[in-house]
Amino acid sequence: MKQEFQKSTLSNGVRVLTERLPASRAVSVGIWVATGSRDEPGEFSGISHFIEHMIFKGTETRSALDIAKTFDRLGGFSNAFTSKETTCFHAKVLDSHLDIVLDLLADIFLNSTFDPLEVERERQVILQEISMIEDSPDELVHEFFNSRFWQGNPVERSILGTPETVSKITSPHLRSHMDRFATAPRVLVSAAGNIDHQGFCKKIEALFSGLSSGDPSGTRRPPKCNFDCFFKEKDLEQTHIMVGLNGPSSVDPDRYPTLLMNVILGGSMSSRLFQEIREKRGLAYAVYSFVSTLQDAGFLGIYAGVAPENTCKVLELIRREMERLASEEVSEAELAAAKDNIKGGILLSADNTDARMTRIARNEIDLGKYVSYDHIVEKIEGIDACQIAACAKKYLDQGMAAALLGPLPEKEREKCRKIVPGA
Repeated sequence: MKQEFQKSTLSNGVRVLTERLPASRAVSVGIWVATGSRDEPGEFSGISHFIEHMIFKGTETRSALDIAKTFDRLGGFSNAFTSKETTCFHAKVLDSHLDIVLDLLADIFLNSTFDPLEVERERQVILQEISMIEDSPDELVHEFFNSRFWQGNPVERSILGTPETVSKITSPHLRSHMDRFATAPRVLVSAAGNIDHQGFCKKIEALFSGLSSGDPSGTRRPPKCNFDCFFKEKDLEQTHIMVGLNGPSSVDPDRYPTLLMNVILGGSMSSRLFQEIREKRGLAYAVYSFVSTLQDAGFLGIYAGVAPENTCKVLELIRREMERLASEEVSEAELAAAKDNIKGGILLSADNTDARMTRIARNEIDLGKYVSYDHIVEKIEGIDACQIAACAKKYLDQGMAAALLGPLPEKEREKCRKIVPGA
């Protein structure tokens, strides 16, 4: 697959990444800050997410309505997101609208006023967003799991913050946080689509040359896993289960066999957990596994929503399937199917400029380099059944954690503790 990736670093440290797709009429642009919720002061947990909301609420020359109208007129798509390690403000437009969207994105990123009246208004929106999680047990159990599994480290916190911390954040706090973290060495601008790298760099230089320099290093501490059974009582019709094992970081070579293991375990409709728990036994409507990575840690997670009386049975099935992966090498057919699944997802995403823009930015932030699609495919193809079994055994030997949300009597809790190794 032909690659047209280029990277430049401006004099103040801002990195500019592009991937040219001349056959596309679209361009996706993202302004990234290598800072997320794990970098926040505990008393202002949720401030990065608050900034994500406020960035569209007005600049020195544009009102919130002006910003909305401009994005709408372009007929494209704009949004922002916050993770535990990054914040991104991005848009996708026609290539003919690149100059307009660049000017707009730069303006909201560099010149947002964080008007106190808008801050108060948006605070209520964020508090409602937090309340929505409380009313969505399938999402709440993930937050609950993170808060216990990573307890003792900032990554335990919700990206949204809490009602208490969000209520403390003011306009000066938002400005101070931006001044501290949105500095040139932490900022990169990525773009994918019908784009000329040199011309793009000139535009970014003109817009971002005034961005202050700062120390790109941080004070992150690698989190440690807490292996135990965690219970949260809630009046629900189901018990929501989250099981987690230690997993690879975003730079760990084990991420490749773990990705394949995830597809086989619960990452597809033909996966072992989906077939055993849903198809054969009808014990759950939703059951799946996933891999969550940070730059210095990660975990393999498994979710299921079940009738309370089936909680222990499903936990036993999850443990059994993990033990099978650790003790028995997967078949050639199963491994080949998992490889095709991952390669298909990777290569199909290559047609999407948003996916490409995000991919080159994440590779730069996590790995400090560009990684081609061909390289990923080669790595996936090179994994054998023995490596998958070794990863599964390594993770299982370290322990297992489980978070259970719903109605669960103490007698059932004791049964769950006996099932989960490490509890």
